[in-house]
Order: sequence, then C-alpha cells, then structure tokens
Amino acid sequence: MTTVTVRFSALPAHVRTARLVAAAVARRSGVDEGVLDEVRLAVGEACSRAVDLHQRHSPDVPVTLQLTDAGTSFRVEVVDAASPDAEPDASLVDLAETAESPDGLDGGALPSNVGIAVISGLVDDLAVERRGDGLALRMTWPLSGSAKGGVAPTSATAS
Repeated sequence: MTTVTVRFSALPAHVRTARLVAAAVARRSGVDEGVLDEVRLAVGEACSRAVDLHQRHSPDVPVTLQLTDAGTSFRVEVVDAASPDAEPDASLVDLAETAESPDGLDGGALPSNVGIAVISGLVDDLAVERRGDGLALRMTWPLSGSAKGGVAPTSATAS
C-alpha cells in the first residue's frame, strides 16, 4: 500500500493542482483510463468544497488530500477543517445517504449542496465521516489489476 499526501492552502488555484496530482497517482496505481475523468472531477469537486469551507471557517488550516493505492482499490480522502457548527456539514452525511438511494433524488427539489450529489454519481464507493472539526470524504474506485508500478510514499505542501 502506498500513499501520497498533499496539503495545500485554501485557495481555489490549488484545486487544479490537486486534480492533476490525483489523476497522475491514479494512473500510476492502475485505475482504468476510462475512469480517470471521474477521479479528476470527483477530486476537483471535493477539493473545491473543502476550499470553500476552509475560507469561511478555517482559512489558515491547509486542506488535506490523501491518495492511496490499496492493492485492489484506489482511495482518495479529502479532509476539511470546517467548524462543527457549519451548517453544510450536517446535511452532507444525510445527502450522501440519500444520493445512494435510487429514489433519493427523484421528484424532489434539487439538493442544497449539489456538489456532494455530483461526487456520489462519480464514485463507486463514497463515505462521509465526521472527523475532528470537519468532515472526511473518502472516495474509492476499483483497480483494473494492471498497475504500472507502485508510487513511493511522499508528501507535498503548497502555500
């Protein structure tokens, strides 16, 4: 199992870099080429959400993105540090559960946080977990079994 961790300042300009790093690590881990756009879009959406929350609640705390090649799956975790009182956090867990239901988004009003619904549609397995002062969005995709080589554990920080 190899892990790449990226921490970046809560600036929208860094979201593009996070997407590019996620796509590169996913490719090296063996994620199917047809799924790489989904990885890029989901990571971009999750990081944009985290940047927005950090700018409102914890502008000095970096956003954490963790990419893990777990052998049979590729996991991406985006951790925000929003205040536990932040209103969007409470609805994310419920919305993620609703989005997993086939009837969850039919016939009703558009959810207030469309981003999490978009992520749910792009990811095979999405878990939302309350952690510390924020939430962790954990997204998982299966590996095609043709990994091109491991990724050395590393860490990067942008500011």
